[in-house]
Amino acid sequence: MVAAWRELAAQGWVTTRPGGRTVVAPTLPVPIPRPSAVQRAPFAVEAHPRQRDGLASRWPLGAGEPDLRLLPAAALARAMRRALHRGRPSVLGYRDGRGLPEYLDGVRDWLGATRGVATDRSRLVSTHGAQHALDLVTRALVRPGDRVAVEALGYAPAWRVFDLAGARRVVLPVDGEGVRIDALERALAEGPIRAVYVTPHHQYPTTVTLSPARRVALANLARAHHFAIVEDDYDHEFHYDGPPRLPLAANDPDGHVVYIGTFSKVLAPGLRLGFVHAAPELADALVELRQASDRQGDGVTERAVAELLHDGDLQRHVRKVRRIYAGRRDHLAHRLQEQLPDVLSFTVPSGGIGLWATVAEEVDDEAWVAAARQVGIGLRAGREFSAEGSRVRGLRLVFSRLDEDELGAAVEALARVVPRDA
Repeated sequence: MVAAWRELAAQGWVTTRPGGRTVVAPTLPVPIPRPSAVQRAPFAVEAHPRQRDGLASRWPLGAGEPDLRLLPAAALARAMRRALHRGRPSVLGYRDGRGLPEYLDGVRDWLGATRGVATDRSRLVSTHGAQHALDLVTRALVRPGDRVAVEALGYAPAWRVFDLAGARRVVLPVDGEGVRIDALERALAEGPIRAVYVTPHHQYPTTVTLSPARRVALANLARAHHFAIVEDDYDHEFHYDGPPRLPLAANDPDGHVVYIGTFSKVLAPGLRLGFVHAAPELADALVELRQASDRQGDGVTERAVAELLHDGDLQRHVRKVRRIYAGRRDHLAHRLQEQLPDVLSFTVPSGGIGLWATVAEEVDDEAWVAAARQVGIGLRAGREFSAEGSRVRGLRLVFSRLDEDELGAAVEALARVVPRDA
């Protein structure tokens, strides 16, 4: 009872007068309102559809994430401790929104060593991952009514960014050599295009690599028509059959390429750490935009990743994971060919964290995805990758999150729920 009176006094509901008498306080505290079942904003709000980004399932074959069980947690924890110990107060205080100098220097060296991109701090901006980077780039480049070209099969969250900016999407077909440049030429004949968003290293979701001839043609068109090439290099580190193809940004003397990179696939999405490499004037504009809404990045995480890069821990982790993922790719391909040879057709990808498979005509692919989810397999129907919302008879099967035993069990379960036409 005494404890209850003390709690009421601490919250300001009662007060003790001389002589030890406790009475109701003359001025009562403002009560904390209970949330209502439905709260409506007193102004108009336009809702936008959300993509199913993550799938809570036993076998997540649809979510493009790394295997967090492989995260070098001990090395990351040491780097975090060093960041806090050595970096105070710079990593915890206000600073330039471009990013921590040590992190930018680490990214500069990383780009030079792994991608052939020679750069300096003036062309780099730290971001909270690739999606944040694309949002900043879009806000800097695109105005309502501008035409932005995208791949016909691609990454829906990127399209949402363009849509929110008021852009008009121009959809370009994709084939075995990547995005179709002849379609881009026809679109340019109809009017100016402000930007072309591409995933040339491993086209998302088909995994094909943009051919050398099309790379040259795309760069020539950018120079002739003065549009930006927004290059999303979301999984450059994962190449298994020979060296990787260098990004478009590695051969960009005129500064038309805006290069977006991330550490989400290498380490963990939850770290929210990426970067933009762009012409200095655009990089400065990105910093101003960031400071208007986000102020700056996470200095502790930036410093920690800089430590991992400096010590070589991140490079060693990438080599380890690359070997593991290559084995998982081969195992998934083998099990699919063994269990579903008449249902799925695919080319084993040379890199990336997933493969793209075409579904046989006699199989209802969308019903199959629904049935797979019922037995614990996370999948996404091909329609979810279509810029026009049309039906696509394909599946993206991600192998990064599951070990070989898990992949085998997932394929067996997938084979049991194939819905075939009567």
